[in-house]
Amino acid sequence: MKDKGLIGSIRHARGVQMIAMATLLLGGCSLAPIYQAPTVNIATDAWKDNPWQLAKPADDLPHGDWWRIYADPTLNTLEAKIEAANPDLASALARFEQANAYTKQLKAGLFPTIDAGASLSNNRQSDDRPLRGANQPNVYDANTVGVSASYDLDLWGRVRNQVTAGQAASEASAADVEGVRLSLHAQLAENYLALRGIDAQAKLLDDTVNAYTHALDLTRHRHAGGIASGLDVARAETQLRSVRAEAVELASQRAVYEHAIASLIGEPAMSFSVAAAANNLTVPEIPLGIPSTLLQRRPDIAAAERRTAAANAEIGVARAAYFPDFTLGVANGFQNTGGAGLLTAPNSFWALGPSMIFNLFDAGLRKAKVEQARAALEQAGADYRSVTLAAFQQVEDDLSKMKYDHQGELEQGAAVKSATITLELASNRYREGAVNYLEVVTAQAAALAAERNALELHNRQLRTSVELIRALGGGWSQKQTESKLMVSKQ
Repeated sequence: MKDKGLIGSIRHARGVQMIAMATLLLGGCSLAPIYQAPTVNIATDAWKDNPWQLAKPADDLPHGDWWRIYADPTLNTLEAKIEAANPDLASALARFEQANAYTKQLKAGLFPTIDAGASLSNNRQSDDRPLRGANQPNVYDANTVGVSASYDLDLWGRVRNQVTAGQAASEASAADVEGVRLSLHAQLAENYLALRGIDAQAKLLDDTVNAYTHALDLTRHRHAGGIASGLDVARAETQLRSVRAEAVELASQRAVYEHAIASLIGEPAMSFSVAAAANNLTVPEIPLGIPSTLLQRRPDIAAAERRTAAANAEIGVARAAYFPDFTLGVANGFQNTGGAGLLTAPNSFWALGPSMIFNLFDAGLRKAKVEQARAALEQAGADYRSVTLAAFQQVEDDLSKMKYDHQGELEQGAAVKSATITLELASNRYREGAVNYLEVVTAQAAALAAERNALELHNRQLRTSVELIRALGGGWSQKQTESKLMVSKQ
């Protein structure tokens, strides 16, 4: 009997060894397709308006405090408040933490689960219980103390592909956080620059009001002396009041931008204000040597690529359902019917062995899930290509706007000079009585329109520069420019 027990133990040990060897051999098996990031076909080798090389996007470069290139202390102070107080960013961070925690849950499936349990119960069995023995007591105790463990052998990579998908989804969520952060900083910069543009226009209108007031006083004196007509006075008053009305409209627009800034930094609009300052901010110079590798920092492209990788892994999860699921279980403990010495060798028990579950019929459920996973991969790949193409379009759009608005500003500057000369000549001729006030009014309107257009073109370049920075995924530094210069010239 002892020999038979020994032989049985040897056979059992060999069986366990075979299971372990099979696990090692099949542990690397994965039914997910080999992942390749979707390709995006770009017909040209460079941008139309700048000699930049195309590049594959990723999200492994620093974004930096890019707003500092505008050298505005107030803007720097406001941007710093987004990290601490913006609720949208806090929400995005919470979503990332959820995704990260879910990935940790999936990774737990790679390890055995171990449970410990104990139960003490007093029981009474029915007198008429089927197959009850004659000597069995009516009332008895049942005590159990034990430990059990189970391990999914994951022969087909189901658990590992779940972990891969979860990890990719977590990385996509991290990229989403960076996307939200970049977008919020860019929105704040755009609103702030628009507000400063309004301040510049408001100063121009204030100066114009002073000039028009002086002109109205002059016209009234001339009218009192019988030199000018009442029509000239009426025209001067009309010009002055029209400019004052435009100043009121600018104040309304400024309040809207001020309220938007307050919401972005997490402060109530009614108690927030930005002091007016007609700072003539300089449009940042965009080095032509910066290649499009800056597109590698676009968080939305990185997120789309990671979601594609997750969808690819989900195919492996769905395909694994076609194969049996093997689990290795072990249990050890003590049982008795309430007597003394529960934790003694005679009351011990153990169990060791594999178990298998295999679905024989599911009416096409597994096939449908595989088809669904493949379609999800196609969708993710299409989304990736769409985001990437949109990124190239946005960069090209912003480059074009920067280029042509700069040319327009140069032309508009010349127009301002011409309009100023025309106004001076018209005012002198009016003082000399050579023309009526209508010619002065026309020259005033043309000069004001030219100056306002010049300010708008300058401010539009500032706002477009923010859009370009957002399209590139962040700012740039002189060091980055110098290190990439040779690449862009090849």
